[in-house]
Amino acid sequence: MSTNRFCDGFKRRDFLKVGAIGAGLSLTDYLRLAKAGEVKPNAKAKSVIYIRLGGGPTHMDTFDMKPDAPEEYRGNLKPIKSNVPGMEFCEKFPLLAKCADKFTILRGVSHTLAAHELGTKYLLTGNRPLPSIEFPSLGSIVSKELGSPPDMPPFVAIPNTPQGGGFLGLQYGPFATNAQPKLGQQFKVRGIGLQSGMTLTEVDRREKLLAKVDNTFRDIESKSDVLSGLDEFSEQAYAMISSRRARDAFDIAKENPTVAKRFGDGEINQSALLAVRLIEAGARFVTLTTGSWDMHNDIWTRLDKSLPMVDQSLSALLTTLEERGLLESTAVIMTGEFGRTPKLNQRGGRDHWPRAMFVVMAGGGMKTGQVIGASDDKGQGPANDAIAPDDVATSLFHALGIDSHKEYHTNTGRPIMISRDGKLIPQLFA
Repeated sequence: MSTNRFCDGFKRRDFLKVGAIGAGLSLTDYLRLAKAGEVKPNAKAKSVIYIRLGGGPTHMDTFDMKPDAPEEYRGNLKPIKSNVPGMEFCEKFPLLAKCADKFTILRGVSHTLAAHELGTKYLLTGNRPLPSIEFPSLGSIVSKELGSPPDMPPFVAIPNTPQGGGFLGLQYGPFATNAQPKLGQQFKVRGIGLQSGMTLTEVDRREKLLAKVDNTFRDIESKSDVLSGLDEFSEQAYAMISSRRARDAFDIAKENPTVAKRFGDGEINQSALLAVRLIEAGARFVTLTTGSWDMHNDIWTRLDKSLPMVDQSLSALLTTLEERGLLESTAVIMTGEFGRTPKLNQRGGRDHWPRAMFVVMAGGGMKTGQVIGASDDKGQGPANDAIAPDDVATSLFHALGIDSHKEYHTNTGRPIMISRDGKLIPQLFA
């Protein structure tokens, strides 16, 4: 299923790399090998699951409802109580209402970028986009700073993500599955298993052949940053193909059937289960995307389908992480690129609205069972101080022990902070 239903609209050595690995990998599918960086040793979070509701989910009909607003604002859905006193949200989230103590809702999150591409870049990097630089995604930063086991990709995107390594380079981009798992069906990821009956012996032979070819051309290509990165991709791709840990992590058919059924089957449901398995196996950052939230018309029919999937997948993800002792060390974040217009349009939908949106955060040692921030009585903007996407990113990095003011350097030597304008949201750590 497409994840881009929005209203906006190889070189010689690359080929040799693909053939040598024998797994049908393309340049964008290469595994990215991260190098460990400096982190605070007392940080509780060790990994991240980022649920991206692509297209811009409505805040007014999900986690920031306004039941007392005029009818043309409040819509058809009603709020329900949760297991946290005073914490209410959409009636379509009955499972989340039973585990609201496991997450925090940020309201009054606000910015000014109403275009899908720009809003997405902002939320996925923690930096307001600039035409002069391509910022790395949150996953790329975490990959660089925390690393991962040599036979696991540090940054996985299910099925893909629009933001990669930015100025950090290809080696910190995501490994995209390019597909989403389905309940009761074997899930094969291109590049993890051996294709067409190929054996590990044959892969090893091709790897040695590639090394000889590489040595022949090394002097010619010694100045290429892209090609030096590909050396690392090939090494980890080879490690993963020969690793039972990686193959087992991606094989959701090996999951306990009772647990698998808990997640249900929808666009993001089994992807959420896969995210848990990948984190358990050592991946650092997993993004899962559902892209059906650009609801300019027929919003109630579409929410009837989309909201139950979020309810089941997120509640199952939090419950399963907790059962496996992973919730305290895994930060979970769910959001889109902006909210939607508080006032309904004439087509029975809501349009782009970055001035107010929500972010759900959980795990990673963060304080949960609370609402931080607020929008005004009609959901048009922050009621008091706004929470910026930069602040969300800075707080996520803080949970991971990463200094968001740490400087990187581009290949031209330009110093760039990880998140230049972000401020810590203190209530998350009080």
